[in-house]
Amino acid sequence: MAENPNRRERPRAALLVVDVQPTFCEGGALPVDGGNAVASRVADLLAGEHGYDLVVTTQDWHIDPGDHFSDEPDFVDTWPPHGVAGTAEAELHPALDPVVDRIDAGVRKGMGAAAYSGFEGIDDDGRTLDEVLAAAEVTDVDVVGLAFDHCVRATAVDAAANGYAVTVLEDLAASVAPETETAARAQLADAGVTVVASR
Repeated sequence: MAENPNRRERPRAALLVVDVQPTFCEGGALPVDGGNAVASRVADLLAGEHGYDLVVTTQDWHIDPGDHFSDEPDFVDTWPPHGVAGTAEAELHPALDPVVDRIDAGVRKGMGAAAYSGFEGIDDDGRTLDEVLAAAEVTDVDVVGLAFDHCVRATAVDAAANGYAVTVLEDLAASVAPETETAARAQLADAGVTVVASR
């Protein structure tokens, strides 16, 4: 049978799990209310038949991020030290331990800069997140994690700018504050990112 040149290839979907780390959860250096619950819900998703072709995590992995850290943070551009490379707080959340074999790749970001977006990170082979996704022929990405109004937003906006069809699963994320969540939702809409609840 001749191949139909008009046949559309099945979209290939990735789940981007953004900064689900103890440092951003209750008890961590920069906690987001509901962070531990988000980690548990993401783990539950990965434990089931989630249907993603690729699962990629991002981690804040700060070594010397310059003025991103401050002893007198304004919680807009400067923050208390968090996600410090090599510490337990910077590792993936323990809730993900039972499903770590279902994670295909991971990138770390912010070694020498703020780096809110996962697209500023690299994996152990030096590949960017975009290169990891391209190698798997990903077309669509769902974004979850912490925090909705900061690194989830930045990662989703960059994913859209890189040509992916992007959805943020809002029940698998949590925000720092209502006002920044409202601003993030507007930025996501402007970037063409869909925000919905997970199935």
